[in-house]
Amino acid sequence: MQYPVNEIFETIQGEGHFTGVAAIFLRLQGCPVGCSWCDTKHTWELAEAEQVAPEQVVAVAQDKPHWAYWPLTALVDLLTGPQYHAKHVVITGGEPCLYNLTPLTHLLAERGVQCQIETSGCYDVRCDDTTWVTVSPKIGMKGGMSIAQQALDRANEVKHPVAKQSHIDDLDALLAQSSNRPSVALQPISQQARATQLCIATCIERNWRLSVQMHKYLNID
Repeated sequence: MQYPVNEIFETIQGEGHFTGVAAIFLRLQGCPVGCSWCDTKHTWELAEAEQVAPEQVVAVAQDKPHWAYWPLTALVDLLTGPQYHAKHVVITGGEPCLYNLTPLTHLLAERGVQCQIETSGCYDVRCDDTTWVTVSPKIGMKGGMSIAQQALDRANEVKHPVAKQSHIDDLDALLAQSSNRPSVALQPISQQARATQLCIATCIERNWRLSVQMHKYLNID
């Protein structure tokens, strides 16, 4: 088993339920969803010409479309080794749920690591039962993909990007499709002032959370 990795780096989680927690980010390559505001478009294509050696995706200093296959055991050894301090691993992308994350999250959990998956919700989520699943539903995107019911039912948290009221209406319709009641966080797209005020007002009204992408305000990775 191996995974196509775009980058691995240690920082502070800036979004959602675990905001402020020290974390190792494992960014996987490949995503067909096509979000117009995506800030990691360099992870969309799994181009053969961009494949590099595994060590070249560790502690990357800038966004690059390169990627490397990391074997399962070697990847877990790296993430739990002396190079890193955090005991929280965020598996993101790209779209990480293109891949079966059960072996990876199971081994990390066995070594005392809390795993979190950040997904668009367009694919079934395959992971260890202890993994925290954050679904950031991407509705009506360029890729034309729908939200997978299994992903919505598995979500511990729904972190929804918002620019206008219709995005909240879309979320209401989506939540009505599932008996699952995850934690809900609204995240203003691109820190827009009007979107931020809308999210604040809605979170107060509904007792939801606000996710402000703290890392962008602090200018950290």
